[in-house]
Amino acid sequence: MDIDAANTTAVERMMASRPILRGVAAARQVIPGMRPNLLLHAGPPIEWSRMSGPLRGAIIGALLFEGLAKDEGAAAKMAERGEVDFEPCHHHDAVGPMAGVISPSMAVYVLEDVTHQRKTFSGLNEGYGKVLRYGAYSPEVLQRLRWMNDTLGPMVGEALAAGDGLDVRATMAEALHMADEGHNRNKAGSLLFLKFLAPRIARLKVAPDAQAEVLQFIGDNALSILNPVMAACKAMTAAAHGVEGSTVVTTMARNGTDFGIRVSGLGDAWFTAPAAVPDGLYFPGYTAADANPDIGDSAITETAGVGGFAMATAPAIVTFVGGTPRDALNATLEMYEITVAEHKIFTLPPLDFRGTPTGIDIRKVVELGIAPRINTGIAHRLAGVGQVGAGLVRPPMAIFEQALVAYADTYKI
Repeated sequence: MDIDAANTTAVERMMASRPILRGVAAARQVIPGMRPNLLLHAGPPIEWSRMSGPLRGAIIGALLFEGLAKDEGAAAKMAERGEVDFEPCHHHDAVGPMAGVISPSMAVYVLEDVTHQRKTFSGLNEGYGKVLRYGAYSPEVLQRLRWMNDTLGPMVGEALAAGDGLDVRATMAEALHMADEGHNRNKAGSLLFLKFLAPRIARLKVAPDAQAEVLQFIGDNALSILNPVMAACKAMTAAAHGVEGSTVVTTMARNGTDFGIRVSGLGDAWFTAPAAVPDGLYFPGYTAADANPDIGDSAITETAGVGGFAMATAPAIVTFVGGTPRDALNATLEMYEITVAEHKIFTLPPLDFRGTPTGIDIRKVVELGIAPRINTGIAHRLAGVGQVGAGLVRPPMAIFEQALVAYADTYKI
């Protein structure tokens, strides 16, 4: 078997993917397999008894948001009794940051990969502070979610429908040239998103105060484009999945308890091990003792060749995750050692426009002992506290070793 040829095919498909942000809709209307008692979550599969504090908090908040439970206690009992189904976002062509919970009524972005004719989805970004994705479910969190569903989502959806959709791949490429890395630093990309939406929103026949509120919310949130970017990266990596003989990683995801990967040539099997606590900078009053193990689907960005793999182009990211600008450069250089190709679209000005390292090869990870680098936020271990810092994390080496053994067994090599 020509593994290198299979990997080239997988990565070429990944780079050819061209996701367009088309609109906003309720999850139950567009996400395949969504049903009334189903909640989607970040990371590999997990049952209620093993869920971390942030994920449990987000589940409780989603049940309150849906009106399925009257209070925290009732929501927890529903989950304990098995009245709620839990499945990974990744099993439904969706992704979510941190806890990543998507419930049937929640508004989601709809992206279409025009190259491979596949749709992917993500929720709308809540901004900073106490938010559902970090496990918060206080009245103000639920009020914000309802405003997002009733005002933000419909307005953005109508604006997107007013013309051609947003080419997210092109926007990502431009943002990389403006010192974003596409995961923890999305300031430029979010402003490009606002620039795209603002004229269309201004032309909508809605109350000016509502227009101003929506534009202010998007403009104040430096992560507003993160969710469309994640859904775009999901489309890219999904295009690379299912190539016979390929050793390219097509999913990296964490649920706050386990870190899991999937590999192109190994079907939909997950390889998991305990998630680590990220190394990074903590907000005043917090330390590593407060941190939950790594959580979120946002490592899909690194899987597609940006985020921690593109740190060289975003030296200011170190003020958020720690280190020096030289460390950011070295992070990218190291990732070339474990990847298959250099991206044709995502290029890095500080490296003479060299393409980002793309296509993690499990063989190289195990042979060299180099795990991928991931930029990430750090959640408090207790539900509802929120973000306590940001930093860097690497997947456990065991999951790549497991995958390589499974590959050898599958292909009899």
